[in-house]
Amino acid sequence: MSKTVNLTIDDKQVSAQEGEMLLWVALENDIYIPHLCAMKDYTPYAACRLCFVEVEGKKAPVTSCTQPVYENMVVHTRSERVDELVKKGFELIMSNHHLDCKNCPGNKNCELQKIAKARKLPLKPKKLIQQVNEELPIDDSMDKIVYDPRKCVLCGKCITACKENGNGILNFAHRGIDRVITTFGNISLKEAGCLDCGACAEVCPVGARSIKE
Repeated sequence: MSKTVNLTIDDKQVSAQEGEMLLWVALENDIYIPHLCAMKDYTPYAACRLCFVEVEGKKAPVTSCTQPVYENMVVHTRSERVDELVKKGFELIMSNHHLDCKNCPGNKNCELQKIAKARKLPLKPKKLIQQVNEELPIDDSMDKIVYDPRKCVLCGKCITACKENGNGILNFAHRGIDRVITTFGNISLKEAGCLDCGACAEVCPVGARSIKE
Protein backbone atom coordinates (compact mmCIF):
# COMPACT_ATOMS: atom_id res chain seq x y z
CA MET A 1 0.00 0.00 0.00
CA SER A 2 1.38 3.40 -0.97
CA LYS A 3 1.95 5.98 1.70
CA THR A 4 1.27 9.70 1.81
CA VAL A 5 4.27 11.95 1.21
CA ASN A 6 4.73 15.68 1.69
CA LEU A 7 6.44 17.86 -0.87
CA THR A 8 6.80 21.49 -1.86
CA ILE A 9 5.93 22.84 -5.31
CA ASP A 10 6.63 26.53 -5.91
CA ASP A 11 6.68 27.17 -2.15
CA LYS A 12 3.31 25.47 -1.73
CA GLN A 13 3.24 22.48 0.59
CA VAL A 14 1.15 19.62 -0.78
CA SER A 15 0.51 15.96 -0.03
CA ALA A 16 0.26 13.05 -2.45
CA GLN A 17 0.55 9.30 -2.68
CA GLU A 18 4.15 8.16 -2.97
CA GLY A 19 4.97 7.30 -6.56
CA GLU A 20 2.33 9.54 -8.15
CA MET A 21 3.60 11.46 -11.13
CA LEU A 22 4.52 15.03 -10.31
CA LEU A 23 2.55 16.55 -13.20
CA TRP A 24 -0.79 15.30 -11.88
CA VAL A 25 0.02 16.23 -8.30
CA ALA A 26 0.79 19.79 -9.39
CA LEU A 27 -2.33 20.12 -11.54
CA GLU A 28 -4.54 18.71 -8.80
CA ASN A 29 -3.20 21.43 -6.52
CA ASP A 30 -3.88 24.24 -9.03
CA ILE A 31 -0.24 24.55 -10.05
CA TYR A 32 -0.11 24.69 -13.84
CA ILE A 33 2.64 22.93 -15.77
CA PRO A 34 2.48 23.05 -19.60
CA HIS A 35 1.76 19.67 -21.19
CA LEU A 36 0.25 18.14 -24.31
CA CYS A 37 0.86 14.40 -24.43
CA ALA A 38 0.32 13.18 -20.86
CA MET A 39 -2.79 11.15 -20.03
CA LYS A 40 -3.54 10.23 -16.44
CA ASP A 41 -3.48 6.50 -15.66
CA TYR A 42 -1.46 5.77 -18.81
CA THR A 43 2.29 5.21 -19.09
CA PRO A 44 3.89 8.61 -19.83
CA TYR A 45 6.41 8.96 -22.62
CA ALA A 46 7.24 12.69 -22.47
CA ALA A 47 6.83 13.30 -26.19
CA CYS A 48 5.90 16.97 -26.11
CA ARG A 49 8.89 18.02 -23.94
CA LEU A 50 6.92 20.85 -22.36
CA CYS A 51 6.39 19.72 -18.77
CA PHE A 52 9.91 20.37 -17.50
CA VAL A 53 10.49 21.38 -13.88
CA GLU A 54 13.49 21.64 -11.59
CA VAL A 55 13.77 19.31 -8.61
CA GLU A 56 16.23 20.31 -5.92
CA GLY A 57 19.06 17.80 -5.80
CA LYS A 58 18.87 16.92 -9.50
CA LYS A 59 21.46 18.35 -11.88
CA ALA A 60 19.09 18.99 -14.79
CA PRO A 61 15.39 19.72 -15.29
CA VAL A 62 13.12 16.68 -15.51
CA THR A 63 9.81 16.00 -17.24
CA SER A 64 7.13 16.12 -14.58
CA CYS A 65 4.97 13.51 -16.31
CA THR A 66 7.67 10.88 -15.71
CA GLN A 67 8.88 12.05 -12.29
CA PRO A 68 7.39 10.23 -9.26
CA VAL A 69 6.93 12.29 -6.10
CA TYR A 70 8.69 11.43 -2.85
CA GLU A 71 8.95 12.68 0.72
CA ASN A 72 10.42 16.19 1.16
CA MET A 73 10.70 16.74 -2.58
CA VAL A 74 11.17 20.42 -3.52
CA VAL A 75 10.03 21.45 -6.98
CA HIS A 76 10.27 24.65 -8.99
CA THR A 77 8.04 24.89 -12.07
CA ARG A 78 9.74 28.10 -13.18
CA SER A 79 13.43 28.85 -13.57
CA GLU A 80 15.69 30.21 -16.27
CA ARG A 81 16.54 26.71 -17.49
CA VAL A 82 12.96 25.46 -17.35
CA ASP A 83 11.54 28.51 -19.12
CA GLU A 84 14.10 28.20 -21.91
CA LEU A 85 13.36 24.50 -22.44
CA VAL A 86 9.60 25.14 -22.55
CA LYS A 87 10.08 28.07 -24.92
CA LYS A 88 12.22 26.03 -27.32
CA GLY A 89 9.86 23.06 -27.18
CA PHE A 90 6.85 25.29 -27.81
CA GLU A 91 8.55 27.00 -30.76
CA LEU A 92 9.42 23.63 -32.26
CA ILE A 93 5.78 22.52 -32.04
CA MET A 94 4.52 25.79 -33.52
CA SER A 95 6.98 25.53 -36.40
CA ASN A 96 5.05 22.50 -37.62
CA HIS A 97 1.55 23.71 -36.77
CA HIS A 98 -1.00 25.21 -39.16
CA LEU A 99 -1.91 28.38 -37.30
CA ASP A 100 -5.47 29.45 -38.04
CA CYS A 101 -7.01 29.98 -34.61
CA LYS A 102 -9.97 32.04 -35.83
CA ASN A 103 -11.26 29.22 -38.02
CA CYS A 104 -10.09 26.32 -35.85
CA PRO A 105 -12.65 24.15 -34.01
CA GLY A 106 -10.29 24.08 -31.05
CA ASN A 107 -10.21 27.87 -30.69
CA LYS A 108 -10.50 29.01 -27.03
CA ASN A 109 -10.32 25.35 -25.93
CA CYS A 110 -6.77 24.71 -27.09
CA GLU A 111 -3.80 23.67 -24.97
CA LEU A 112 -1.43 25.62 -27.21
CA GLN A 113 -3.34 28.81 -26.50
CA LYS A 114 -3.37 27.96 -22.80
CA ILE A 115 0.39 27.39 -22.74
CA ALA A 116 1.05 30.58 -24.69
CA LYS A 117 -1.04 32.61 -22.24
CA ALA A 118 0.40 30.99 -19.11
CA ARG A 119 4.02 31.39 -20.20
CA LYS A 120 3.57 34.60 -22.22
CA LEU A 121 4.78 32.94 -25.40
CA PRO A 122 3.70 34.14 -28.86
CA LEU A 123 1.74 31.61 -30.90
CA LYS A 124 3.69 32.82 -33.90
CA PRO A 125 7.24 33.56 -32.74
CA LYS A 126 9.28 36.02 -34.78
CA LYS A 127 11.73 34.51 -37.27
CA LEU A 128 9.98 31.15 -36.95
CA ILE A 129 10.69 28.88 -39.89
CA GLN A 130 7.39 27.24 -40.75
CA GLN A 131 7.73 23.59 -41.77
CA VAL A 132 4.05 22.76 -42.13
CA ASN A 133 3.13 20.50 -45.03
CA GLU A 134 0.09 22.41 -46.26
CA GLU A 135 -0.61 19.68 -48.80
CA LEU A 136 -1.63 17.14 -46.15
CA PRO A 137 -5.29 16.39 -46.93
CA ILE A 138 -8.10 16.87 -44.42
CA ASP A 139 -9.93 13.60 -43.75
CA ASP A 140 -13.68 14.24 -43.51
CA SER A 141 -14.73 10.78 -44.67
CA MET A 142 -16.65 10.12 -41.44
CA ASP A 143 -20.08 11.44 -40.47
CA LYS A 144 -19.04 12.62 -37.00
CA ILE A 145 -15.34 13.44 -36.87
CA VAL A 146 -12.87 15.29 -39.07
CA TYR A 147 -9.06 15.14 -39.00
CA ASP A 148 -6.75 17.97 -40.08
CA PRO A 149 -3.18 16.60 -39.91
CA ARG A 150 -1.72 20.08 -40.40
CA LYS A 151 -2.84 20.98 -36.88
CA CYS A 152 -1.70 17.75 -35.24
CA VAL A 153 0.90 18.19 -32.46
CA LEU A 154 1.84 14.49 -32.45
CA CYS A 155 0.88 14.03 -28.81
CA GLY A 156 -0.35 10.48 -29.46
CA LYS A 157 -3.50 10.82 -27.34
CA CYS A 158 -5.76 9.87 -30.24
CA ILE A 159 -3.79 6.65 -30.73
CA THR A 160 -4.42 5.65 -27.12
CA ALA A 161 -8.08 6.66 -27.30
CA CYS A 162 -8.59 4.67 -30.51
CA LYS A 163 -7.02 1.57 -28.97
CA GLU A 164 -9.18 1.89 -25.86
CA ASN A 165 -12.50 2.84 -27.46
CA GLY A 166 -12.26 2.20 -31.20
CA ASN A 167 -10.63 -0.25 -33.58
CA GLY A 168 -7.03 0.77 -32.94
CA ILE A 169 -6.55 2.01 -36.49
CA LEU A 170 -4.25 4.95 -35.68
CA ASN A 171 -0.47 5.06 -35.25
CA PHE A 172 2.63 7.13 -35.96
CA ALA A 173 4.21 6.99 -39.42
CA HIS A 174 7.45 8.40 -40.87
CA ARG A 175 10.15 10.35 -39.03
CA GLY A 176 11.38 13.87 -38.49
CA ILE A 177 9.30 16.68 -39.95
CA ASP A 178 7.38 14.11 -42.02
CA ARG A 179 6.08 12.34 -38.92
CA VAL A 180 2.29 12.05 -38.85
CA ILE A 181 -0.47 10.13 -37.12
CA THR A 182 -2.40 8.17 -39.69
CA THR A 183 -4.01 4.86 -40.53
CA PHE A 184 -2.14 1.80 -41.82
CA GLY A 185 -1.46 2.46 -45.49
CA ASN A 186 -2.48 6.09 -45.06
CA ILE A 187 -6.04 5.32 -46.13
CA SER A 188 -9.06 7.33 -45.01
CA LEU A 189 -10.63 6.80 -41.61
CA LYS A 190 -13.70 5.32 -43.25
CA GLU A 191 -11.69 2.85 -45.32
CA ALA A 192 -9.70 1.86 -42.22
CA GLY A 193 -12.86 0.93 -40.33
CA CYS A 194 -13.21 3.91 -37.99
CA LEU A 195 -16.16 3.49 -35.60
CA ASP A 196 -16.83 7.23 -35.63
CA CYS A 197 -17.04 7.11 -31.82
CA GLY A 198 -15.41 10.51 -31.36
CA ALA A 199 -13.00 9.35 -28.64
CA CYS A 200 -10.02 10.70 -30.56
CA ALA A 201 -11.61 14.14 -30.84
CA GLU A 202 -12.41 14.19 -27.12
CA VAL A 203 -8.76 13.81 -26.13
CA CYS A 204 -7.19 15.99 -28.85
CA PRO A 205 -5.56 18.97 -27.08
CA VAL A 206 -5.83 21.18 -30.16
CA GLY A 207 -8.16 21.26 -33.15
CA ALA A 208 -6.65 18.48 -35.22
CA ARG A 209 -9.42 15.97 -34.51
CA SER A 210 -12.82 17.50 -33.94
CA ILE A 211 -16.54 16.80 -33.99
CA LYS A 212 -18.31 18.12 -37.05
CA GLU A 213 -20.79 20.91 -36.42
